[in-house]
Amino acid sequence: MTVVTPEQEARERIDGLLEAAGWAVQSREQANLSAAHGVAVAEFHLDTGFADYLLFVDKRPIGVVEAKSAGTTLSGVENQTARYSDGLPRPLQARAWCDPLPFLYQSTGVETFFTNEQDPHPRSRRVFAFHQPQTLARWAQPGATLKGSGGLYVGEERTTYGDQAPTLRARLRRMPPLNKEGLWSAQVEAIQGLERSLAQDRPRALIQMATGSGKTYMAVSAIYRLIKHAKARRVLFMVDRTNLGRQAHNEFKQYVAPDDGRKFTELYNVQHLQSNALDRVSKVCITTVQRLYSMLKGEADFDAGLENRPLGKMMDVLGDQVRRVAYSDYLPIEYFDFIFIDECHRSIYNVWRQVLEYFDAYLIGLTATPAKQTLGFFNGNLVMEYPRERAVADGVNVDGWVYRIRTEITEQGSHVEAGEWVGKRDRKTREQRWERLDEDLDYEPSQLDRDVVTPDQIRTVVRAFRDTLFTDIFPDREEVPKTLIFAKDDNHAETIVRIVREAFGKGNEFCRKITYKSAQDPDELIAEFRNSYFPRIAVSVDMIATGTDVKPIEVLLFMRRVQSATYFEQMIGRGTRIISDTDLQAVTPGAHRKTHFVIVDAVGVVEHPKVDVGTMDRRRSIAFERLLEKIAFRMADADDLSSLAVRLSRLESELTDDERTAVLEASGGRTVREMAHTVLDALDPDQVEARAEELAGGEPVTPEQIDAARDELMEKAVAPFDNPELRELLTNVKRRTEQTIDVVSQDAVIEAGYSVADTERARQMVDSFRAFLEENRDEITALQILFGQPYGQRELTFEQIKELAGRIERPPNSWTTEALWKAYARLEQDKVRGVGAKRVLTDLVSLVRHAVQLEDELVPYPEQVQQRYEAWLAAQEAEGRAFSEEQRWWLDQIAQSIGVNLGVRAEDFGYGELFKRGGWAAAQRAFGEELPALLTELNERLVV
Repeated sequence: MTVVTPEQEARERIDGLLEAAGWAVQSREQANLSAAHGVAVAEFHLDTGFADYLLFVDKRPIGVVEAKSAGTTLSGVENQTARYSDGLPRPLQARAWCDPLPFLYQSTGVETFFTNEQDPHPRSRRVFAFHQPQTLARWAQPGATLKGSGGLYVGEERTTYGDQAPTLRARLRRMPPLNKEGLWSAQVEAIQGLERSLAQDRPRALIQMATGSGKTYMAVSAIYRLIKHAKARRVLFMVDRTNLGRQAHNEFKQYVAPDDGRKFTELYNVQHLQSNALDRVSKVCITTVQRLYSMLKGEADFDAGLENRPLGKMMDVLGDQVRRVAYSDYLPIEYFDFIFIDECHRSIYNVWRQVLEYFDAYLIGLTATPAKQTLGFFNGNLVMEYPRERAVADGVNVDGWVYRIRTEITEQGSHVEAGEWVGKRDRKTREQRWERLDEDLDYEPSQLDRDVVTPDQIRTVVRAFRDTLFTDIFPDREEVPKTLIFAKDDNHAETIVRIVREAFGKGNEFCRKITYKSAQDPDELIAEFRNSYFPRIAVSVDMIATGTDVKPIEVLLFMRRVQSATYFEQMIGRGTRIISDTDLQAVTPGAHRKTHFVIVDAVGVVEHPKVDVGTMDRRRSIAFERLLEKIAFRMADADDLSSLAVRLSRLESELTDDERTAVLEASGGRTVREMAHTVLDALDPDQVEARAEELAGGEPVTPEQIDAARDELMEKAVAPFDNPELRELLTNVKRRTEQTIDVVSQDAVIEAGYSVADTERARQMVDSFRAFLEENRDEITALQILFGQPYGQRELTFEQIKELAGRIERPPNSWTTEALWKAYARLEQDKVRGVGAKRVLTDLVSLVRHAVQLEDELVPYPEQVQQRYEAWLAAQEAEGRAFSEEQRWWLDQIAQSIGVNLGVRAEDFGYGELFKRGGWAAAQRAFGEELPALLTELNERLVV
């Protein structure tokens, strides 16, 4: 029998990889360089030794492959490969694409590394397979002579060939300065950070930018530069689901090149994949990881329905087994130069990892909330960190306030006595029947809207929201702000929609459900919610929870809890986006501007502990009944047992008292939780070691005793599931599809108000502001005047108020007039007016006077001026002085200008409405010679 050596096995695998990439593998004796575009000749004799493979393209040498057996570490082989690249026999040197050869591979057939010697600082990188012959030909610089590594000085770069840098990595080091036009400072920082990372040839980079801070626009700007200046051949933009792909596609369509004036899609083709057919001329391809995997497998098409929901929610359908890929000549490894990964589920970095690592491309992650798995995948290379707090401080996001609604049933659950009638509704068909309880029904808050639906609990929350909406939450509004309600599931959402319509006394268009089960196209519903007056309230489960951009949203009503800190941060990102006054008023006419959003917390989601950990349930795609069967037949592995422990823990809260008793009988006295713990013990190495030490009786533990301890604990863990009655009982609990509808219990509001934390934050801001004023009363001119200490200056000017505003906006305080006004509104609601009005700089006068208790109420400064103006007019009329219609127009405009600018001077008639009416000359015609004196009088009377 022929024994195959490890070296021969490696050669066979390498031969297969080369052939898959389009290389004809030949021995030197049988070499025929005309046989294919690319030929790999094995065991080629060079002046510096035998190359395992010499690569030819169009009959000309272009690269070399050094083969090693599996398990060999390849970093030490790089010098050997480089020596071969410099050893071409003289007759071949003249025919080579470059001399020394530019493309060097080291491979075991299991792992392969590649170096492009044309790069400024050649560095080997892991590649999934070999590049195609035509790719190396495109990358090569015909006839160029490379400096040998021995001829380079420390820090010296290799020669640049031609008019342009010869390689992508060289071009990335020579990117032109960024045109900052149209970019926020955070976007500038992100692009510059990314380009620095790419210039250093760091293969992965992560950009963290708060939701609503312009991540996608930033990415499109970066991609434009990579295509134009770095000559990127293709870029992949990966999204979590289809509607986010459409949003990204629209961003590309709307992007206008700052140095060209044309739109991105007028310059470059962008393809949003709707099928598995690639448009080869497209510079940008937008798709999901699941479709990309399907294409790598060679599937002709992919079910678009599997792209409609967030990837995290589709894992139960798709399964969470690690995706393995093989080489695809349809999608070779060099097809994309860059892959941008936009806010995808963390499973993309483990389950789908090999799909991303298949490509020889830079990987750039975009996220608002990086989890540990994400940071780890990107090698900790966080090139931009822009959290929500900083985005709010920069005015890129609006701040959020928490309004808490507590009700008795939400907090405590309820009790229904035996003999009462309750509804029973099938979760799937929604068919409903009624039955009389033959025993008391007690349920916990955690069972609400899962096992038990209590319409009055939902109704009480909705009514509390309705009753406080125009008094506490948005006291300056008369129409419902765009509101997004988060429900637990589709059935819960359906109930909420009907109760909201009833509570507000509105029709179907007022409140709509937007879930994946909506009858109307969900994308159409989202577009209506974003762009139209109706619906005012949308109810969703997951569809609008992440990524979807609906800027007019001003209220997020949580009627479900969230366990993940990352997911919660993404959800509140739906409210934090800024919007122009015009766009907001187009859908909410009664709003002046979006100054903040409100989280209405009806379930304690804000204070509830949230974590982000790796899942223990590694077999979610296996049905529970099948999992129990595998365990009963001793076919389960460690992942199966881990999954069982997780599912048993969840099942504990779903059991009725009768079922708990039945479980105890069928399991030999163990509860479901105890069985879960026993399973976890069997998987715990510490528990196994402890049991092995017991078996060893004080002697050193042997491997055999470790195995015996593990088997013993495992058998103890799975023994109860030998009983078919227990398996059937547990399976029936999981199958239970009916919800109980409790129409008996009546709920009541315990509390409705802003959260303690937000109230304390407002109090700290107000106290600090007052202390600042006291500390600086003798230093800042505006404060000297407002505190009644003029020091020779009696007139408060706009410039002085501008100076004061600049001082309070400096760190560490970073106060704005809007933030201070809202803080006072939280604490003194009955004394604060104009909360939702657009703030002007002169409102700072009102804030100072109220803070130092010179004025009891906090009233917008223009409103105070208007009141004084009306009093002045009344006094003039009482003295018998009348004004014509023309004069009244001028007086009204002068009063408005004083309210905004702290006074009007003759030169101010050269601007705005005063100028449009004819300026100083027209005003003189209206008032004659008394105009200057009249201006002086109005400035003195109205600015006080």
